[in-house]
Amino acid sequence: MTPQMMFIIAGAGVFILAIVLAVVGLRSPESADPLQTRLAEYSTRERPLTLEEIELSQPISERIFLPVFRRLGQFAARFTPQASLQDIQHKLDLAGNPKGLDPTLFFAARIGVSLGLGGVILLLTVITQSELLSFAVNPIRGLAYVVGAAALGFFIPNMLLQSRIKRRQDSIIKSMPDALDLLTVCVEAGQGFDQAMQQVSDKWENELSIAFERVIQEIRLGKLRREALRDMADRMDIGDMTSFVAALIQADQLGVSMSKVLRIQSDQMRIRRRQRAEKKAHEAPIKMLIPMAFLIFPSIYIILLGPAALTVMNSPALRSVTGG
Repeated sequence: MTPQMMFIIAGAGVFILAIVLAVVGLRSPESADPLQTRLAEYSTRERPLTLEEIELSQPISERIFLPVFRRLGQFAARFTPQASLQDIQHKLDLAGNPKGLDPTLFFAARIGVSLGLGGVILLLTVITQSELLSFAVNPIRGLAYVVGAAALGFFIPNMLLQSRIKRRQDSIIKSMPDALDLLTVCVEAGQGFDQAMQQVSDKWENELSIAFERVIQEIRLGKLRREALRDMADRMDIGDMTSFVAALIQADQLGVSMSKVLRIQSDQMRIRRRQRAEKKAHEAPIKMLIPMAFLIFPSIYIILLGPAALTVMNSPALRSVTGG
């Protein structure tokens, strides 16, 4: 076996392993409670399942690949500063903890994607060095490509996480005025604030309702309401939600009517939403300049001036001047 073939096989193996680890790490966990599932199986079977049967009933990704993936993330977390781990955990909270990720799995995903892209570029570089092709890549340049691809793969999960955070924050900002209206109606009808939050959580299925549901669960577990609301605002990092929570906490401490505070906050949220819509409407013409200047106008010039340019180039007067 030639060295080129050995490098190709090694690169393909690294790429396949990285893809498998990334897919397993980003796989969404099952929403069902494992304890309830096992209790249901115990009640429907004549004899209880053994530990080996329970282990073998799980998919191979959870039995083999996921532990390996988690070990890889734990190994990377050992050499990561604690401040970086806390920053990643805060970003995951801002993103709503997508797919049940924790900092160790996130670091493992970054390593997996980095190895995957680096392996692909390495495989392509080795293939170009073989005698089957008529061109070859400079080894130093190929190494630079591999390092660049690996660095890009290491930062891709972080960019996807930032995009997820932005989408979640936009979703919360858009749904806040309607949620505050429902809170105001429920409180003015005689319900408590916790019951009003439960109504919002039951009525909608969005990021804000999920956040309200978590606050309600934390209050039921014994956390103070102001602490639960403050933690919710920290997990969102939205100015409107921070001011709303501060107003609620201040009203609760001073004994101000909650319905009046909610009514004022609801009116302010609607005003801010209208201002954001007007701002985007004013920014639309400026954002349209780039596609118009680089995509639309050149096409129009080619269609309108192309035939005229061909006519001028084929004219006898131009030929006599140029000597053609």
